Amino acid sequence: MVTRDYYDILGVGRNASDKEIRQAYRKLARKFHPDVNPNDKSAEAKFKEIGEAYEVLSDAEKRAKYDRYGHNWRQIEAQEEAARQAGFRPGGFRTDSAGADWEWQTGPGADFSFGGFGSGGFSEILEEILRGGGGRGRAGARTRAQPTKGEDLEHPVEVSLAEAYTGTTRLLQIDGPQPRRLEVKIPAGVRDGSRVRIAGEGGPGFAGAPRGDLYLVISLRPDPNFERKDDDLYTEVSAPLETLMLGGEVAVPTPKGTRLALKVPAETQNGKQFRLAGQGMPHLQGGGRGDLYARIKAVLPTNLSPRERELFQELARLRKQAT
Repeated sequence: MVTRDYYDILGVGRNASDKEIRQAYRKLARKFHPDVNPNDKSAEAKFKEIGEAYEVLSDAEKRAKYDRYGHNWRQIEAQEEAARQAGFRPGGFRTDSAGADWEWQTGPGADFSFGGFGSGGFSEILEEILRGGGGRGRAGARTRAQPTKGEDLEHPVEVSLAEAYTGTTRLLQIDGPQPRRLEVKIPAGVRDGSRVRIAGEGGPGFAGAPRGDLYLVISLRPDPNFERKDDDLYTEVSAPLETLMLGGEVAVPTPKGTRLALKVPAETQNGKQFRLAGQGMPHLQGGGRGDLYARIKAVLPTNLSPRERELFQELARLRKQAT
């Protein structure tokens, strides 16, 4: 399961007040409600995601656990409950980092102590359990957590067509219980909706299990000069009338800023489309590229000189005689 940060989902900061969280939820819930977006599966999924985020962040206790443990807070909660069921209960002998006092007993009147933990209390012992260790009592009892891989996370990334054409990098700020900065590589050929996997950069694992993965969800920024269809590109190229009539070369742009020389034959018609094989977007898998299609747009002359006007008049007479 891939999980986005709940604060990112609602579009609020980690210090947002209850009121700000409630307002953000109501605004997004109205926007993505199934009644407003009938038969829209993506809006339905977004609506459920928003509801899940609000369900946690609107509850003070759940939010506190989420802020501390991230998306694995429910697993931590289950481990805490398992510890309580095993006989660990609140008492008055040790103080954990949250200020709660705990004593460790396996039952009424039992003396169950842990060695090697200092005075960290329940939080320290729980963390030791989750790392795959455990508390050992005088009777030799041991509790071991089940190794659990960390959550997979998503992070949205917007790229231009030029960046998708050549590949690019991004420096990301990953929020969560363990904020960090990552420099990631986005391969050439990504499309709108592509998911780029960054292995081992997701949520932390438990009890010695590996971290989850980070998935970059790509959105492609529209380009004013190119239209993309799969891995083919389409563009419009202006050409003067005399070049189209007599033949010649026109320059075809590419997303990376270079230009390709295209030879057009004499009497090329306005709107004719030419294919430049292998000059489109890189294939994300398998190598190779799509094609680039250039559609000709005739540029008619303006501000004619007297001589140019005479020539066009002569051409008109000749064309009329030919018909």
